[in-house]
Amino acid sequence: MSLHCDLQVYVNGQQTFFLNEKIISAYSGRLKKIIKQEKRRTQIKNSGIEIDDFPGGSNGFELVLRFCYSGGKIEITVSNVCLLHCCAVFLGMSEKVTASNLLQQTEKFLEDMFYWSWNDVVASLKSCETFLGYADSVGLLSKLICALLAKIAQNSDLNLINSSSSSSSSPEMASRFRFSSAETTPDSKSPFSPSKAWWFDDLTVLSPLIIEKVVKSLGAHGSENNSLTLTRFLLHYLKTVSQRKGNATGFSASTKSDYIGLTDTAVHGVILVGKTAFSCRGLLRVLRIVSGFGISKDCRVGLEKLIGGMLDQATLDDLLVSGHDRGVYDVNLVVRLIRVFVNGDGWSTQKMKKVARLVDKYLGEIAPDQNLKISKFLGVAESLPDSARDCYDGVYRAIDIFLESHPSLSFEERSRLCRCLNYKKLSLEACKDLAKNPKVPPRIAVQALMSQQSYVQPAEDFLPREVTKESPAMNDGQIVVYGGIDTDSIEEENHDMKMNLQRMQWRVNELEKVCKQMKGHMSKIVRHPSSSRSLPRLC
Repeated sequence: MSLHCDLQVYVNGQQTFFLNEKIISAYSGRLKKIIKQEKRRTQIKNSGIEIDDFPGGSNGFELVLRFCYSGGKIEITVSNVCLLHCCAVFLGMSEKVTASNLLQQTEKFLEDMFYWSWNDVVASLKSCETFLGYADSVGLLSKLICALLAKIAQNSDLNLINSSSSSSSSPEMASRFRFSSAETTPDSKSPFSPSKAWWFDDLTVLSPLIIEKVVKSLGAHGSENNSLTLTRFLLHYLKTVSQRKGNATGFSASTKSDYIGLTDTAVHGVILVGKTAFSCRGLLRVLRIVSGFGISKDCRVGLEKLIGGMLDQATLDDLLVSGHDRGVYDVNLVVRLIRVFVNGDGWSTQKMKKVARLVDKYLGEIAPDQNLKISKFLGVAESLPDSARDCYDGVYRAIDIFLESHPSLSFEERSRLCRCLNYKKLSLEACKDLAKNPKVPPRIAVQALMSQQSYVQPAEDFLPREVTKESPAMNDGQIVVYGGIDTDSIEEENHDMKMNLQRMQWRVNELEKVCKQMKGHMSKIVRHPSSSRSLPRLC
């Protein structure tokens, strides 16, 4: 016998259901009331009503219809109990309307949630994602979170969670759970494995809003986070989500906003434990992950301050953080980290020189980037004081690579690029290469050679006093090496002076060769009107 459909119900603007008014009114007090009001208003026999914000949308309403058209019976499972419960509350399907109604059946099923398996609790939480707001408003979400935390507490060997009553089914139990702040720091300083707890992976299937609700129920949200375990979980969660999505930077702005609370909470936890639990490499990995989701300015500054203070422990690979603009790498980040290190008070001369070597390697790595601006290159090169480098060969090699990758630079731009060089701290080989380099402006080459010449100390400073006073060997700046000195009659320190003299003679001879080459080079340049400038004499 077919039933007459005399009622149309529009659910969340998604779907229209044609129903029998008598059947649906027998179980739903709210629909029964709405139908009566609609009939009095329109005086139409076959009426239609609209329902907005219905939990679960058309899928939830279809489950309710199955219950109604099956004589008040439906199979309730851990996967659908939350949706059925919220629908029953929304439609007023209580015992006031009929005995053993849907609301009573779901409540009875939920009473045993603290005896469910771990997977059942997680599955039920997962099922709430499409109607999270309503599940939270009726108190269902907090009950499930309490059951979840109880399972973690009952099945953890370590004292990860403190609980005064892990067996209580009261909703207030959530306020009694706290991640222990007195956790033992693991030997490994990795922010991820191997200190991963057994429950980390299982919770990565939950939405960020549910995870944030869990964190808030622990009283550890934002700056209140003092748990290393919770911090490690949040980092693991964010890392897993970014890997599943392919790249966190591809998230929409609205999606990223769901994660900001979690990223800030994780960063606060990292800053709290700092160097005791995280290496510089680990901190940079943390920064990579949370930056993809977005963090507050205060959290970013705090994390960068922590990383910058440990910059001497970083490697080149650690600094190669992908850029979010046109550049390949995030050069601005590295500049900020270097400034933190330089302005800090925890560095020594040895650490500073170690950072300088790292920065020079970084310059060589970023130099081929055709989108890298001169200002950013100089920002990195000049972020360290001159005393940090004993030699500028690394900086020159990076400049050479930059010039090779940017052939369209003007004369002024090439000159500007070379301003970060200290010519006196260039090796002879680097200076010779610079002088012959056609990409380097001639004026820069001249300055470099003159600096090398002025850097050569007078030969008299390296000669024994007997030689400088008694021998006319120093004529017109010529240096003569005395090989016939009787070593048996001269002290050991004079032997060192002799060796220094020999090295200086070789250095001067090399410079003389370069000067001759530069004279020929200059004579060709001055033939062109654009290059007819007054040049200083080289030799």
